[in-house]
Amino acid sequence: MGENSSNGNNARIVVQDLDAGFGAHRVLKSISLSVPGRALTAIMGPSGCGKSTFIRCINRLHEETPGAWVRGQMKLDGGDLYTGGIDPVQLRRMIGMVFQRPNPFPTFSIYANVAAGLRLNGMRKRALLDERVEKSLRKAALWDEVKDRLEKPGTSLSGGQQQRLCIARALAVEPEILLLDEPCSALDPVATERIEELLTDLKREYALVMVTHNIQQAARVADRTIFLLLGELVEQGPTSEVFTNPKDPRTESFISGRFG
Repeated sequence: MGENSSNGNNARIVVQDLDAGFGAHRVLKSISLSVPGRALTAIMGPSGCGKSTFIRCINRLHEETPGAWVRGQMKLDGGDLYTGGIDPVQLRRMIGMVFQRPNPFPTFSIYANVAAGLRLNGMRKRALLDERVEKSLRKAALWDEVKDRLEKPGTSLSGGQQQRLCIARALAVEPEILLLDEPCSALDPVATERIEELLTDLKREYALVMVTHNIQQAARVADRTIFLLLGELVEQGPTSEVFTNPKDPRTESFISGRFG
């Protein structure tokens, strides 16, 4: 990370008056918020409130959907992410993404899954690939479980291991920010706990933004929590404050399970 992001309290991503949608449907409505570095920011809210759309706007995946549009301003370290000079492919190397369901490349080995982005970027030397694959699997807390079967298919792993493999694959290209779209929703409680422990370690080094449908998960692992409802930003702040002293009654209703 650059010098300007070494302080975890500094905002790395600043969003101002963001609108996004599909065709005539407006999903996000005038969202303004900030995301700090070296911390985990959780985005919570009921289904259909725009959580996934928001994080897909951060790495410009949203615009890949036919009919999708974005208006407003989104900056990374002061630079506008939506100017004509930004290459979205290059941007996605800096801002990695882990999806809801583990999606290892089905015909690739464990090793080839992690190395895929590196090879795409032109890395060919086996020694360098070996080093980065091991480093990424260690960061994803998976190395000790797979080091003796790296040539086995990625799909041979359990669901929780597959999700950690996808995290390793995202980390291999050395992003600075990692987006996670409900990364535990398809996992059992034991695998979920492993992922949460992993995220707690990773946030010391990366800016993490995680969409979660699990209110308790946000309370457990997030430093900062954002609450979206019907495409609007209802509340944002330190997780402890949002959960113990919410400013908006809708936040309190959601946290207490009265809707959502």
